[in-house]
Amino acid sequence: MKKVGNHNSISRKLLLSLSLTLIFSLTSFAQDPAAPAATEAAAAPAATAGGDPVKGKELFNANCAACHKLDAKSTGPALRGVAGKHDIAWIYKWVHNSSDMIKSGDPVAVKLFEENNKSVMTSFPQLSTGDIDNIIAYTSEVKAEPAVAGGGAATPPGTNVDGGGISNSIILGALALVMAILVVMLFMVNKVLTKVASNNGIVVAPKEATTPIWKAFARNQFLVLVTAIFLLLASGYFVYGYLMQVGVDQNYEPIQPIHYSHKIHAGDNEINCKYCHSAARVSKTAGIPSLNVCMNCHKNISEVAETTATPEYSKAFYDAQIQKLYDAVGWDKAKQAYTGKTQPVKWVRIHNLPDFVYFNHSQHVTVGGIECQTCHGPVEEFEIMKQYSKLTMGWCVDCHRKTDVKMEGNAYYDKIHAELSKKYGVEKLTAAQMGGLECGKCHY
Repeated sequence: MKKVGNHNSISRKLLLSLSLTLIFSLTSFAQDPAAPAATEAAAAPAATAGGDPVKGKELFNANCAACHKLDAKSTGPALRGVAGKHDIAWIYKWVHNSSDMIKSGDPVAVKLFEENNKSVMTSFPQLSTGDIDNIIAYTSEVKAEPAVAGGGAATPPGTNVDGGGISNSIILGALALVMAILVVMLFMVNKVLTKVASNNGIVVAPKEATTPIWKAFARNQFLVLVTAIFLLLASGYFVYGYLMQVGVDQNYEPIQPIHYSHKIHAGDNEINCKYCHSAARVSKTAGIPSLNVCMNCHKNISEVAETTATPEYSKAFYDAQIQKLYDAVGWDKAKQAYTGKTQPVKWVRIHNLPDFVYFNHSQHVTVGGIECQTCHGPVEEFEIMKQYSKLTMGWCVDCHRKTDVKMEGNAYYDKIHAELSKKYGVEKLTAAQMGGLECGKCHY
């Protein structure tokens, strides 16, 4: 009888080749086509007679926005559609001097004063009637409804929104079906070839017995010795690396009970770090800002602008975080008053040095003039606050060796700086040369 090679291996190679081809084809065809950008219909509302809403918006933001919103009550009432609630001549008088109208006993003025917790409105005698007309034109604009992409409900991620094309699900299903058919065909061909060989008296050559690779490895003593040494060195390296990371929480980014975006506050709105963390200038710790500090702004800011929303966080999400703040301090934004019912906010600590380490924020921030970003990273870009630096001993020592002591306006160090700079033969001393590497500076 004839002997032939193992045709099963040929079939397996053919099957592997077809599988790889299908995988590459699947990757190519399953690419998500770029969805056309949704166009927004920007129809500018017509200005009311005698007023320019564009100029009115500028005047509103400069003079009114501190106490008023268009669609929600703040310190004062909502102002959208105010022209339909009061006579224009009455509005002129009210804006120019509301206190005089209240004192004169004007019933509408007195009622408005009582409804808004007797908050006295600032007089604006500098605004002309034309300026007031512009503001009224702005407040008379119809509230724009948020546009829905594609004119309908949002589609789930990965769905092809092109109505004229074929969805990815159909393409993937067709390719999977083709692959299944090819696999079945290969098995059938293999079965037919086996029958043909058997009918023609052809014996398939069996595989030659080979020594298992692990036995060959065990018989080679030199290879075993080299492998053992390598494993010992590698395990030592990884154990050392693991132990050196104990207590190092770099990039630790916990979820806080109230989502606070440093990107919005310190980045977009450019609020100085030390406005909230005022203790960093005079104290050992930077401190957690009191919620009263938040309310300095958020007493009047109960919602974010539409442009604040991101693909990850919607406007509704940010507004809900402000509501959490109100719930914590007991603020009723409708009545513009505190309810007296408060809830503690259980913040999760991020930066936590060991008890045997002494670090003073005021020494670095006020005396040393070190910027917050030096240790905490580009905080103004962080949506969620994290530990940016390692905060290890080596990291601190390296900084002391590289950072020059700032002498401008710092007479406290004049004498010692003059003596040490002469000793080391340099013009500027580093923190290390000023004693920054002494153990007692940081450990006590």
